Amino acid sequence: MNPRRKKVRLGDLLIEQKLISEAQLAQALDEQKRTGRKLGRVLTDLGIVQEQQLHDVLSQSLQIPFVDLKQLNPDPAVVRLMPEALARRFRALVLQSDARGLTVGMADPTDLIAYDELVARLKQPLRIALVREADLLRTMDAVYRRADQIASIALEVHDELGDSGIDIDQLSAEDGSSDAPIIRLIQTIFQDAINTRASDVHIEPGEHLLRLRLRVDGVLQEQTVEGRGVASALVTRLKLMSGLDIAERRLPQDGRFSVKVKDRSLDVRLATMPVQHGESVVMRLLDQSNNLMTLDQLGMPTAMLGRFRALVERPAGMLLVTGPTGSGKTTTLYSVLGHLNRADTKILTAEDPVEYRLDRVNQVQVNAKIGLDFARVLRSMLRQDPDVVLIGEMRDQETVEIALRAAITGHMVFSTLHTLSASATVSRLLDMGAPGYLIATALHGVVAQRLLRQVCPDCAQPAEPGAHEIAWLQAQVGEAAASSMHFRAGAGCTYCNLSGYRGRTSIYELIEIDAAMADAIRTGDSAAFERAALAQPGYTSLTRSAIDLAAAGGTTLTEAIATTSGLDFGTAAIRPDAASDEEVSDALLSGRVVRG
Repeated sequence: MNPRRKKVRLGDLLIEQKLISEAQLAQALDEQKRTGRKLGRVLTDLGIVQEQQLHDVLSQSLQIPFVDLKQLNPDPAVVRLMPEALARRFRALVLQSDARGLTVGMADPTDLIAYDELVARLKQPLRIALVREADLLRTMDAVYRRADQIASIALEVHDELGDSGIDIDQLSAEDGSSDAPIIRLIQTIFQDAINTRASDVHIEPGEHLLRLRLRVDGVLQEQTVEGRGVASALVTRLKLMSGLDIAERRLPQDGRFSVKVKDRSLDVRLATMPVQHGESVVMRLLDQSNNLMTLDQLGMPTAMLGRFRALVERPAGMLLVTGPTGSGKTTTLYSVLGHLNRADTKILTAEDPVEYRLDRVNQVQVNAKIGLDFARVLRSMLRQDPDVVLIGEMRDQETVEIALRAAITGHMVFSTLHTLSASATVSRLLDMGAPGYLIATALHGVVAQRLLRQVCPDCAQPAEPGAHEIAWLQAQVGEAAASSMHFRAGAGCTYCNLSGYRGRTSIYELIEIDAAMADAIRTGDSAAFERAALAQPGYTSLTRSAIDLAAAGGTTLTEAIATTSGLDFGTAAIRPDAASDEEVSDALLSGRVVRG
């Protein structure tokens, strides 16, 4: 049996403890009446009391424990004993289940209505604990992942469709003007993506189901939803939002739209592709609410950052950023543009697509369908009197040669290239048909980079490498250095979606072109160039950077090995997530081995 709990007035408790005055309570009550928020939240938001003071008073007065969810890491199976809708409505979580009943954490244990409802719905004896609201909401997002909500709404969509098929009029309704299930489904998918920090959303129709996959920190996480018709309705609605042709299902299409989720503005790049059971959709999520990184925020070592900054600030020449797809090249280049974006500097960019909109920067969207390719845009740019030119990607010989000539005629040129390492860049340029003398004159530096998942700080703990990891490490740094290194790994918690990783960071290698390298380029001697590059003072390889990061506790040794293994073994060892399709296919077609 659950004893009837006594009503407690939070304001009276705080006055009794002399933490607030009558006037402050009156002010908070007025604000509560105006906003509808809980009194405790109002008091902390106004700065009248600190959250920890609030927790101490409630815990002592109600004689209930305070539980720090960061330290507890509740079992997801136990948390799910309470339906998601109930948990979100009453700001409560099941923390523990045993023979005595359930321990339930509440953000506001003074809410007797919520308590009575929980007792009635859970039908077990309850023990109440106090938890931080922010931690509670974060745990909810991690455990529930809105999976039940998505499945429930998808069922509504399926039932609504019935045998009649898709109602185009309903799907065409403006965002927010309709409470149609399909619109709520899209909103919930985006909310889940935001909560998990997903970079991409994959929508894949099966024969009798819809597969939703989110790419979080570079790794896909999957949820399946029953109902084939749901996929068709979802894709149709997304195509309408992107301004695409909903009648065309035989050809790939690309589009773009903007949404606002949780006060965050998302720019969504959408690509469709016909597959066996309908159309597959991939959406790249670009958070326009986030400020672009500065050069100092990129994570380069101090010495490397100084050299990189000097290269960026040169009045003319070419700087290339290389790496496979999804390695953070665009982020690095946008930070460079932000650094150079001044009133006295004219910056032009050619991008496919334009990912972030920058004030004062003239950005051109490449459109191959109408003949507006990189080469054509670049020729036009040079007649616009630019100081700085950014080319999203150098894909063909013509674009490469125009860019190189622009670099030697007084322009600073930035671009990206798909190579596995900085030292392999010149080989790639030569293979694309660029003259060696032109490369030697124009190219001033090359940056190669990768993204590695970071160890979750909330569940990090010491980790012992496996035998194969030790062997790999010894081969890279020697037995003595390997024996002195210590590593960490995440145990998995609600703050990292039980993965042990939270967020990603970059590793870099930087090569500045010197006289020896330039001579090797002029003669077309790629091997000599690579030897000179690797022998350059201050050079640190991507592999060594990954090892140093792991030894500092920033990532795991497993992640360091997985990310850099393709650098040591040519194309045969390139993993799908370590090199782009273009990179691999180019290598195979040319009969080359892409070297790291």
